Amino acid sequence: MPDDAGAALARLIRDVPDYPKPGIVFKDITPLLGNAGAFARATDLMARPFGDAGITHVVAIESRGFILGGPVATQLGAGFVPVRKPGKLPSRTQREEYELEYGTDALEIHADACDSDARVLIVDDVLATGGTAAATSKLVESLGATVVGFSFLITLSFLPGISRLATRRVARVIEY
Repeated sequence: MPDDAGAALARLIRDVPDYPKPGIVFKDITPLLGNAGAFARATDLMARPFGDAGITHVVAIESRGFILGGPVATQLGAGFVPVRKPGKLPSRTQREEYELEYGTDALEIHADACDSDARVLIVDDVLATGGTAAATSKLVESLGATVVGFSFLITLSFLPGISRLATRRVARVIEY
């Protein structure tokens, strides 16, 4: 959950108005990533709630999720599994399509990324509407693995992501 450490980290996140389109305020995490201490603290706070959950795999969502997921996996002593846009993974994949505000998108995971004994933590930088996170959960579960929870650097409480994952264990460092 967000706390004083989260508030300190939030001060390193830059708002970029009208990116990627007018009316959107993009939360740029690159200043936080560029500060070694803050980056380490952020990934520690993302991993900590799941330290005793028996996580075997961290599944991270392309692309900023990769930046955070690797250190979280290392901290938890877990394997790392990338979830990517279609056509980016070199072996046999499972695919999940999901709805966007205007259209659809899809994600893929290697079909052999984890098995039915896997206990998975899904990691990404920002939880907004929850569509990508929900699709990733479906992908992981299609492999027979158990999704233990989700860990985000940022959640946007004014969007429906948290309510979309309401039945799941969700941790976050910063909440707007």
